[in-house]
Amino acid sequence: MAVLEQRVTELECGTAALATASGQAALNYAFSNVADGGGNIVATPQLYGTTHTLLAHVLPKAGITGKFAANDSAEAMAAQIDGNTKALFCESVGNPAGNICDIEAIARVAHAHGVPLIVDNTVATPVMMRPFEHGADIVVHSLTKFMGGHGSAMGGILVESGCFDWMKHAERFPQFTQPDVSYHGMIYAERFPLYPFVARARSVLARTTGAVLSPMSAFLLLQGIETVNLRVERHVANAQTVAEYLKSHPDVAWVEYAGLKQSRYHALARKYFDGKAPSLLTFGVKGGYESSKRFYDALKLIKRLVNIGDAKSLACHPASTTHRQMPEADQLKAGITPETIRLSIGIEHKDDIIGDIAQALAAARGMRVVQAAE
Repeated sequence: MAVLEQRVTELECGTAALATASGQAALNYAFSNVADGGGNIVATPQLYGTTHTLLAHVLPKAGITGKFAANDSAEAMAAQIDGNTKALFCESVGNPAGNICDIEAIARVAHAHGVPLIVDNTVATPVMMRPFEHGADIVVHSLTKFMGGHGSAMGGILVESGCFDWMKHAERFPQFTQPDVSYHGMIYAERFPLYPFVARARSVLARTTGAVLSPMSAFLLLQGIETVNLRVERHVANAQTVAEYLKSHPDVAWVEYAGLKQSRYHALARKYFDGKAPSLLTFGVKGGYESSKRFYDALKLIKRLVNIGDAKSLACHPASTTHRQMPEADQLKAGITPETIRLSIGIEHKDDIIGDIAQALAAARGMRVVQAAE
């Protein structure tokens, strides 16, 4: 596990990391660590469904409240900050909305108010972007996804940049700047000046609550990381091809993919990803909820799974799966409409992926596919 932590630390250009049993465990530790004793986390509304549940319903029972901005802009997040805010949080690329956050702008807002920025970099991976280079302070990954790449091992990790000055904001963060009576009066910011956040998360949270990563899972995830650079390259190329196909298809109502020039996030894709975009995309099937479900049920090559980042292409219908427990108004804020289909494009041959999408779209409109003679 130490090798895995060191490798991800180096990939993200951080100072230290803590591996956990899952991505959600890493997020739970990140939020609980920064807001120990209570406070609020200001977050963008476009979040993975379970992360939204964690902030909106689970952590508030422990005194940590999620405050959701009206949108993913730095200005909208600034409007939610108050004297009890302990951190800002966003996903570098929202799952499943596919939005790209302006990390630099959000980091400036966070630091102007004396709080760190926590970024979930699961979708982008450090192959495409390193949030620390744009001002983020803590990075979280679900290693189960692109980093592992094979869907056979669960894991998460949180990484520290070493740049946030906890002592400067000692009153807001006593857990790092005042003696810890459970550890003989140790002050984490003094004892571990380059990684007090990770040191405390390991000593206080992981040690006492036990969401640790198993050695076998660490081994499997390391095997995946060895090929992450090559896989991401293929993921991205295939996703661009699929997005272009969907954009021109008469049965598709809309496509949200930052790699398309008409996307509202294309400028941010140029800024952070050199014009490319990660392989997560969403689109709407004409005909609404029922047509989208027919499309989803008709898929063959593309697996119907709520996971992302697998070498296999994966699809989900968020309104009936990952976000089904959320009220419709909250789904809309998260970028989910009744017809939304989320695709995580894999590394299969692009023609096979498009062929499966074509037959499923035909099924969605109630037509039977007739294969043309060779």
